[in-house]
Amino acid sequence: MSFDNDAVYARRVVGAVLVIAAVMALVDVGHGWGRAEDRGAVPTASGSRSPTPAAAAARVSIEPADDARKVRPDRPVVVRAAGGRLTSVSVTSKDGRDLSGSFDADRTTWTSTWAMSPSARYVAKATAENRDHEATTETSAFRTLTPRATFGATANTIAPGGSTVGVGFPLILDFSVPIEDKADVERALEVRMSRPVEGAWHWTSDTQIVFRPKEYWPAHQKIRLVAHLTGVRAAPGVFGDKNLSKRWTVGEQVIVKASAKTKRAVVYENGEKVKSWPVSMGQGGVWKYHTTSGIHLTMGRSNPEQMISPGIEKGQPGYYDELVYWAVRISNSGEYIHSMPSTVWAQGRQNVSHGCINSPPKKAEWFYEYQHPGDVVVITGTPRKLEYDNGWGFWQKSWKSWVAGGALNKPVTP
Repeated sequence: MSFDNDAVYARRVVGAVLVIAAVMALVDVGHGWGRAEDRGAVPTASGSRSPTPAAAAARVSIEPADDARKVRPDRPVVVRAAGGRLTSVSVTSKDGRDLSGSFDADRTTWTSTWAMSPSARYVAKATAENRDHEATTETSAFRTLTPRATFGATANTIAPGGSTVGVGFPLILDFSVPIEDKADVERALEVRMSRPVEGAWHWTSDTQIVFRPKEYWPAHQKIRLVAHLTGVRAAPGVFGDKNLSKRWTVGEQVIVKASAKTKRAVVYENGEKVKSWPVSMGQGGVWKYHTTSGIHLTMGRSNPEQMISPGIEKGQPGYYDELVYWAVRISNSGEYIHSMPSTVWAQGRQNVSHGCINSPPKKAEWFYEYQHPGDVVVITGTPRKLEYDNGWGFWQKSWKSWVAGGALNKPVTP
């Protein structure tokens, strides 16, 4: 190779080396690559490197504070971390109940979900880590107040927990005291469903609240009512002392359609007709002797049931006192679907009852054994309308009106 060619070749090699060196320098500066002892250091003014300062310890705060007394049990336990993230939180009690809770999105705050037990000692323990994974742990021990009175609740006793119910079945809670803090009590109520549907709570009085779905329950739905009442305030100085939990299973979709005009009752199961029979309904004349029209629910049964004329004394015109058989209640104003052998002649032809749905004995017995509490009975053809608070007439209210009857004024969504 000639001298000129050698010189050109040498210049090309030197140029390539300089380019590679420049690239390596850029990579070192941009990505922190380089000697092991330089990693994690920051440049100084003179160009040398110094170690990154250690992170400050995380700070943990707990409310209620350590050694607090007479803490309201309905106030949440709140744990916060500054300069780090919470890694664990526990709130335990030997004479109350341990608390569950949840973290916020960045795990800097933990809040308990349900209320605490009254008259109980709690210990809250929380740990947070800073960016260097150094842990800080804080503990707070405190006591909840002793209330001047407590309250409890009972759930729908017509259909005990574990039983099968109809698609219109309402969840009813009756409280032992009038509830003043309705919103707080309502927030403590949870309805769990195997097939989530929209529903809402409605206060029918100061001592009763009812839940129903927007539409009828799906067939075969599994329902669990959990009332987290322990520690919830019902009124000044009055707190819940016990939780309540009940389960039910919805059976087939059963809808009975009965007409005072056609004088027939027809039973549909999951949309298919399964039974039909002639009936005799209220004779009218007196308002109370009209059968009520509207959406009724079956409310239990008795065999026999004693029926006494309401508001009429023995010896007065219209007085009656008799036993009827295979009786299924559908309202609180004395309406039943029941056997009535003495009016078989009128069934399907004439309305002669005092408001009940008189049925042939065999058909009444069949329905008595077939139905479940909460099955739907839709009655038409009479001038008297079923009141929403007459028994389980809750489906008589529009959905908007039903939702408005809750203290929170909003539906419960899945």
